[in-house]
Amino acid sequence: MEFFKCLFAVVVVATLACDVSAQHYWSLPLPNQKAPLLPQPQLEVPPPEAPFDECQVAQEDKIQCGPADVTAEHCENINCCFDGHQCFYGKAVTVQCTRDGQFVVVVARDATLPSIDVESVSLLETDDPACAPVDVTSAFAIFQFSATSCGTTFKEEEGHVVYENHMSSSYEVGVGPRGSITRDSHFELLFQCRYSDTSVEALVMEVDVVPPPMSVAAAGILRVELRLGSGQCQTKGCVEENAAYSTFYNQADYPVTKILREPVYVEVSLLERSDPNLVLNLEHCWATSNPNPQSIPQWDLLIDGCPYHDDRYLTTLVPIDGSSGLLYPTHHKRFIIKMFTFVDQSDFSPQKDTVFIHCSTEVCYPSSTQSCEQTCHRQRRAVAPARRISASRRSLVSSGQVILTDQPSNAKGCV
Repeated sequence: MEFFKCLFAVVVVATLACDVSAQHYWSLPLPNQKAPLLPQPQLEVPPPEAPFDECQVAQEDKIQCGPADVTAEHCENINCCFDGHQCFYGKAVTVQCTRDGQFVVVVARDATLPSIDVESVSLLETDDPACAPVDVTSAFAIFQFSATSCGTTFKEEEGHVVYENHMSSSYEVGVGPRGSITRDSHFELLFQCRYSDTSVEALVMEVDVVPPPMSVAAAGILRVELRLGSGQCQTKGCVEENAAYSTFYNQADYPVTKILREPVYVEVSLLERSDPNLVLNLEHCWATSNPNPQSIPQWDLLIDGCPYHDDRYLTTLVPIDGSSGLLYPTHHKRFIIKMFTFVDQSDFSPQKDTVFIHCSTEVCYPSSTQSCEQTCHRQRRAVAPARRISASRRSLVSSGQVILTDQPSNAKGCV
């Protein structure tokens, strides 16, 4: 399995906060014509409402937006943030058009969930070094270029002169023997500067959202159930993984939605058994894009009960002991994965497929010489094996549908 970076015109796989603005005193020159003198036009379409935390930018990350003497009202009109002293760019993608015919595009690291690698953002239609970002900080990538360069296209449309360009980001793809996935945020941004004799606009024309996994019980001689934890911390000092397994999604809750890299809390349990000596083990856990556990593509999560070592975001095994409050702790196994999406094997573009989790399980009886513990990252002792239940007592269990979403349920999308 290998990881590499891909650069494609793709869709958002994360929450993207969109800010678009036009300096309301600016007009873009027509090709080979002088810029007309326009009165101060008003933005025809009001900017989208800013997310609650968009302006919570660390002081060391703030970048000046507009002139130094900009007023709070003007700062708001160009969709930037004002803290009483300074106008600065928020945690968003901000598109602006200047009086002298320049695009200014500022992409924030926290404009997506999970955060985007701002160094991977580039204009799609050119490899001209002059069209690279004018500055990249730990929190922002800043582009400024002429509206007649860097692959910008020109057209006339319904009384407007339109200059259009688009950009995208690269993302890391993990390639496995039976499928490929990504957990990185990535986006395609199509933006325009439009003007007429009476108005001027800076528009984001297209920011398409890409689509997480769900849970069921397997019937048979050995009854095993796979559930996804739904609990959340409600008090200060709460341990997230403990809270997660306090409640579980039920059938009515599916499909469950998750964003990229968001933890998915999985529990596999042995049902209707009261022998405290029984130990439930996970032989192999993997994910597919449809309910068929044999379908392709696949992505390994656990192999021989241990995290798949070629995954950049290793599956986390959650220890279960007497403090868990479970009547038979050895009848349960828990692990945490970071949400991902499958990518197409031919061009490595992210898919909108759902994700299903599958585990092959086995019941074990400890022997006098060895416990049923599955050891990871160290050699097993060459001792007599534990006594295992026959193959007829093994079981395959699958989750229900988990859907990848572009934003948390309480977040606002782009318009």
